Amino acid sequence: MSTAAVGTQVRQIDSLIGQYAESHRNPRNVLIHWLCVPIIVWCVIAFTWLIHPWVAYAFGGLSIAYYLTLSVPIAVAMAIFLAAALVITPYIPHPGIVAAVLFVVTWVFQFIGHEIEGKKPSFLDDLRFLMIGPVFLLAKAFRKAGIAY
Repeated sequence: MSTAAVGTQVRQIDSLIGQYAESHRNPRNVLIHWLCVPIIVWCVIAFTWLIHPWVAYAFGGLSIAYYLTLSVPIAVAMAIFLAAALVITPYIPHPGIVAAVLFVVTWVFQFIGHEIEGKKPSFLDDLRFLMIGPVFLLAKAFRKAGIAY
């Protein structure tokens, strides 16, 4: 169910998405997030892969465990994305350099988006919102496709 309330309680995922959405209303900022957030997630996977593939697997597993506390469909979608990231990372030439460049560039764009928005990034108040960016985007896609999350 993708409604904000179950009975009279607001689900944690809906509360987090609502808080995140407060600083993601401008369409240009949201578009920047659609482009940058998936790349940033891949960069984090690439960085953990460079430490050791098992570190990347552990990070992915812990991320999925967190997403499962919020929503099974969101966790499944993130598991698919993270699995794809783990599969492609070893085939990217110089993944550390590529990830470092993309990480810096995409974060610059993220901050430009928030300048356009006129609001600071949510994670500056609560680090959980670094994990909620992908959830925000997936929830938008799920709602548009009519899929309950």
